[in-house]
Amino acid sequence: MNSELRDLKWALVASRHRSLRQAAETLKTRQSTLSRRLHDLECELGVDLFERTTGGTKLTPVGREFLDLARPIVDEADRLFLTFKTRSNGGRRPLRIGICSSLSAGNLRETLAELRRQIADADILLVDGAKEGLLGELGAGAIDVAILTSGGGRWNDRVLPLWGERVVVAVQENHPLNSRPAIQWRELCDNRILLTRSGVDSELEQLLSMKAGGSGSLRISYQDVSLDRLLSLVGAGYGVAPLLEGAAGFGCPGVTHRELHGDCGQMRLQFAAYWKETNSSPMLQPFLDLLRARYPDLSVSATSG
Repeated sequence: MNSELRDLKWALVASRHRSLRQAAETLKTRQSTLSRRLHDLECELGVDLFERTTGGTKLTPVGREFLDLARPIVDEADRLFLTFKTRSNGGRRPLRIGICSSLSAGNLRETLAELRRQIADADILLVDGAKEGLLGELGAGAIDVAILTSGGGRWNDRVLPLWGERVVVAVQENHPLNSRPAIQWRELCDNRILLTRSGVDSELEQLLSMKAGGSGSLRISYQDVSLDRLLSLVGAGYGVAPLLEGAAGFGCPGVTHRELHGDCGQMRLQFAAYWKETNSSPMLQPFLDLLRARYPDLSVSATSG
């Protein structure tokens, strides 16, 4: 099993590089060893995961599908080993928090900073992902609490309403929309909209699609990259990127942020904390108490979803 997990992890690393040489350097192994392990994995599966050319390697469609399914398995195994390794070394289990938005600014960043100020030895483990995946991990006990957008998703345990975050749009500095004090949602329909398939981007797409009467009227370009690379595409003129204000603290040369407005003013997404009543993490209750103290008007009562 250890060998199979290693092969999956190596395949994921190889998928993020242009060449097996670069991937092997990242993994601190020989290129021939990496190549052999990937070949053995492909033989075991009976499919080609990578297309090998003189210009480098890239995933085949089957390879992309396979690794999309393998990624959460590897991530969960890494978290499992980290948790129990921490315990075996005499450490306290960290509070495992699922998040779907950026921490470069905003309420979640300030909340975590306050937790550290109040409890000097507070230890956390952040788990990034999309809403449905994180709710699944929460239900399975892989994480202790999740800070996610409100509404939707299947959850039948504890929910604590939290803050709302403004929707902003990252635009190139010389883009015509940058001259506006705020951008109206209708103005996005004439632009290529850059989104990722992780985090809150699915909720942002639903919000815009609802306004536009269906996603078919929007020019959406999905990018399988992190936030910094997405903003780099914005700066290079490839489109505009709707974000939440929590991501606005991440600076990128040539990129500015403008509020996105609907017919009634600012467009926002609401957040909530999700957790299981039976969770026994000693750090969970102090974290929830802090959330209730910081947002008393929103968290007067915790409801069951």
